[in-house]
Amino acid sequence: MTDNLRLSDGERVDLAPELVTVLAPPAIAESAAIRPRRKRPTRRGGISDKTARFLAEQQPATPCLVVDLDIVADAYKLLRHYMPVARVFYAVKANPAREVVAMLDGMGSCFDVASRGEVDLCLGLAVPAERISFGNTIKKERDIAYAFAQGVRLFAFDSAAELEKLSRAAPGARVFCRILVDSEGAEWPLSRKFGCSPEMAVDLLRQAKAVGLDPYGVSFHVGSQQTRLDQWDGAIGRAARMFSLLAEADINLRLVNIGGGFPAHYRGDVPGVERYCNAVMAAITRHFGNDLPEIIVEPGRSIVGDAGVIESEVVLISQKSLRDTKRWVYLDVGKFDGLAETMDESIKYRIETPADGGAAGSVVLAGPTCDSADILYEKTDYKLPLALKVGDKVRILATGAYTSTYASVGFNGFEPLKTYCI
Repeated sequence: MTDNLRLSDGERVDLAPELVTVLAPPAIAESAAIRPRRKRPTRRGGISDKTARFLAEQQPATPCLVVDLDIVADAYKLLRHYMPVARVFYAVKANPAREVVAMLDGMGSCFDVASRGEVDLCLGLAVPAERISFGNTIKKERDIAYAFAQGVRLFAFDSAAELEKLSRAAPGARVFCRILVDSEGAEWPLSRKFGCSPEMAVDLLRQAKAVGLDPYGVSFHVGSQQTRLDQWDGAIGRAARMFSLLAEADINLRLVNIGGGFPAHYRGDVPGVERYCNAVMAAITRHFGNDLPEIIVEPGRSIVGDAGVIESEVVLISQKSLRDTKRWVYLDVGKFDGLAETMDESIKYRIETPADGGAAGSVVLAGPTCDSADILYEKTDYKLPLALKVGDKVRILATGAYTSTYASVGFNGFEPLKTYCI
């Protein structure tokens, strides 16, 4: 028995020990040499000692985001450990800080980009074009042509019109079609904006071959901060059926892009990354057997989310009536300064204050702008210390993903969220 799997291009890869039981025969067997388990950060999803020391010593102006690059590196290594058969394409949109991209490039990561700006960011850091995937299904034709001219050869699409643009602007490129899948269980669900039905995708991939493109594979996304481990199984099953249907038309798909969805650590409990990887690999071997396609995973939140901490200042504490016992706590960071994912109170961040441990009471949390939509949490029961006062610093945890990248340029004159990568 062996501890490796054969990919569609003949490459063999070693597997983490946890996958030996998940990918039971005929997929793999006993191992002669297994790589050591990598350790988790000592304070997963919390404030690392390095971040706490930086904030104490530097006392940067608030609000600010501090990203611990060691935690980013650890998260990347952990994912590579538990999914060695997959190529990691970091979703640049999650946190496009140059330090993050440069470090991941040095570790061998590939990159999923959404725009010409992200193409330029990666190329400007000397990322090889062959390690870039233009994963946005909504692209200007001139941006496709630009990326193709720079050497990018892997593109996503989900419509006939996008396929036509690709055929003109990126002749011969490898293309993968994104399909619609269920995102139930995701705390930040993805809408019907992206993807098409598997039936349409089969037809589009046939068209891709007819217009001179390389119909390379299928992609999907089960929703960001996905909490249900079983959601990948159905999506991978749909992809496998597409492989079979297109093989009958002499079209040899080679790629399954499972997207992102792996979580960061917010208020709710989530399984460890190893359980996600085990669930994904079990689904892939169930539907593809031992002859695996190429596999791409596009993590963003799970790579950088836990590495970030936003430090903010309490600007105001007030009540709305003499009888109201619920305090309104206004911070100097809000929806327009980086906390856009509090929309509909979807992502529920953990918050630490200097007065933690004492008596606490329910609060409404809001941002500083003159916009009534700038309320972070009103329905979710957040409790903060009664001793909390104006001027106190609070820390919002696991904010490394989709914060600085969402911040406005200067709504109400407030500066964009400053990022420190340490």
